[in-house]
This record gives sequence, structure tokens and C-alpha cells, in this order.
Amino acid sequence: MARKLQIILNLPHKHTTMIDKIKSHIEEVERFKADSKEAVEAFRIKYLGKKGVLNEFFLAFKEVANDQKKEFGQAINTLKQLANEKVIALNESLEAKVEVKGIYGDLTRPGEPIALGSRHPISIVKNQIIEIFSRIGFNVSEGPEIEDDWHNFTALNLPEYHPARDMQDTFFIQTDPDVLLRTHTSSVQVRYMENNKPPIRTISPGRVYRNEAISARSHCFFHQVEGLYIDKDVSFADLKQTLQFFTTELFGKSKIRLRPSYFPFTEPSAEVDVYWGLETETDYRMTKGTGWLEIMGCGMVDPNVLDNCGIDSKTYSGFAFGMGIDRIALLLHQISDIRLLSENDIRFLEQFRSVL
Repeated sequence: MARKLQIILNLPHKHTTMIDKIKSHIEEVERFKADSKEAVEAFRIKYLGKKGVLNEFFLAFKEVANDQKKEFGQAINTLKQLANEKVIALNESLEAKVEVKGIYGDLTRPGEPIALGSRHPISIVKNQIIEIFSRIGFNVSEGPEIEDDWHNFTALNLPEYHPARDMQDTFFIQTDPDVLLRTHTSSVQVRYMENNKPPIRTISPGRVYRNEAISARSHCFFHQVEGLYIDKDVSFADLKQTLQFFTTELFGKSKIRLRPSYFPFTEPSAEVDVYWGLETETDYRMTKGTGWLEIMGCGMVDPNVLDNCGIDSKTYSGFAFGMGIDRIALLLHQISDIRLLSENDIRFLEQFRSVL
């Protein structure tokens, strides 16, 4: 470009007036700026239009001597090239600004608030339970939902044809009678005991499956949290104190009672009730007018279970407990129908807010 401008300056004197005009226009083109497409279009018409500056120079071209036409033509082409490049560059710049504005809008505007999401009531209650037990040294263990007979039944003192198996209507995998959908998360405890040495202090939350009729109070799948503590000299008093701490922290109610019961994998076994009270009509309905509400089962781990998992039952003892998360969620959030927990109705789920 500098060489072409030098050619312009070296033209003979009689054309210096015309060259000065071209030079002046070149400088004007180089300085020109625009903040709108309308201004760019006006600039284009001024220089490149049919009645524009360049057209006037081309008309004057015939008056130039033949031996000077080459240099004069180069000067005009330089101006034309600069004008074209300026128009293209300005249009691209303006289009880029329009595109950014279209994507991001006005960047000076305050940001719109992001709506807080909802957690499922099952997740809320599960996280509360995990947090409470973590404060007294329990870790979290997990296992597969598709289990084998050993981990779900036999290792838990439920050998084949044991009548207690009928208490848990099981979904078996049709292609393999030894494979099933776990009926409790006790199977996770078996796996944990097989791979870890005492002392053991763990809880096992998860989904379980039983072939039960679906109604407002029961479902064919639900959620459990089971706990296990194995060490030397563990007693039933340790179990009761642990459950006392848990019910006080979760429900805010410290009055509990333990009723004798039967579970194949614990001996002795008990059902745990918490005194809920009779302050409202809902309390009467949930507790059947007694004020007491059953929340879990528990007991001392049967020595056979410890031996099946490779733990010396003569050296170690322990306790176990298990509760249904769904039932506790219904209780804490006053939900009348367990089926609401699995219908994924957004109107229902948006009612629950939690940081847990």
C-alpha cells in the first residue's frame, strides 16, 4: 500500500491536484469509523455507488495522458480497494456485536435468580439418618441390588426351606433360581463382614424388593437403612443406647420401648417403638390410638451369622437394626400415601426443600 501511495505522489505536476484529492480520500477512508450499518451503507454509496467518488475519478481517467494512465489507474484502484476493505471490515464487526448481544443480552442487567431444586423426601430422610449415625462413628456401605441366595438368605441363618423365608416374598430371577432381587440390605452387611475385620460399625442404605400388593401403606419396592456394630463385649445395652440417641436426634422424641420379636439373623430380637403422642387426629390414625409407633427391628447378631461371615463368634459379638426409610418419610412429612413417593409428580416433589 505504501508503494502505491508513493506512485501517486510521483505523478506529473499537472495531475497533482487530482492526486491530492485521491490522497485526501485515502486518508479519509482510513480514518472512517461507524457504529451502525446505516453509516456503513452511506459510506459505501459515497465511494462505491454509481454516482460516487470513485466513479468521478474513473470518468476523469480519459483526460490523463496515455503514458500516465497506468500510474493514475493504480492510484484509483488503491482507493477502491481500501474502500471495499473498509466496508467489509465494518460490516463484520457490527454483525459480531449483534450476535453477542443476541446470545447474552444486555450484560449490564442484573442476573436472574436460579430456582432452588428439590430433593426427593426419600433422599432427605436417608441423608438425615446417615448424618446422625456418622456422628457416632458409623460409615456407609453399599452392595448390589441383584443378589445371590448365600448373601441374601443362607449366610443370615436362613438355610434352604427355612420357614422364615416365606416372610419375605422374593422376586427370583427366572433364568437362575439362585439369583434374586435383594429383600433387605442385610446382604450388604454380609458382604462387609466377609471383607472387613472387627471392629465394624456401618450402616447400609438402599432399595429392596418384595412381592407385596401395592397399596397406600405398602409397595413392591421400598428403601431401608440397616446398621451393624461388631466388636468385643458388645451388649444389648449398647444397642438400646444407640437407638435412644438416634430416635431423639431424628424425631425429637426420646421415649422408646423394645418389644420381644423374632428375626432369624438376631437373637434376642426386638421391635422398636417410639412414643409419638396423641396431639392431633393424624397422631391417632398413625398410632391407632396408642401413641406408640413402630419404626424398626433390631437385635443381637446371631453367632451363626458371625461364623458364616468368617468372624469368631466366641471373641466378638454385635448388634444389628433395620428400618424402612419410606415409612419414616411418610411420618416426618405427613404423607398419606406411599405411592406418591414413586409417581414422580412434580407438584408433589416441589414441596420438599433441603440442604442435605
